[in-house]
Amino acid sequence: MSQEIKPAVRKEEVFDKLEIRVGRVIEVEMEPSAPKPSYKMLIDFGKFGRRVSVGRFTRHPMVEVKGRLVVGVLNFEPRPIGNVISEVLVLGVQFPKAESGEATFVSPMANAKVGSKLF
Repeated sequence: MSQEIKPAVRKEEVFDKLEIRVGRVIEVEMEPSAPKPSYKMLIDFGKFGRRVSVGRFTRHPMVEVKGRLVVGVLNFEPRPIGNVISEVLVLGVQFPKAESGEATFVSPMANAKVGSKLF
């Protein structure tokens, strides 16, 4: 099995340019206009404001998503998903044994402060 590894990049040229922060999901609902089953989440990033994100985290019940700490990239350009503008990319990984694109959250184990920077 061949695994393609991307070329090395300098942390200062790539990672340090990203604004990756901890947020708390304060509202969650299904987004019917998305091309695949997705949640629309309103996320509080503290002093960085509240942002909308649309993501394929639907393997988690909405009751478990609301109030959850998530990690999001705040400085990617907003992107339309269905009829909604997704303002932040919430980081996730493939949900075990799920369809491609269905995700589970990357989030801190401790109750990190909302707005904290990933480093």
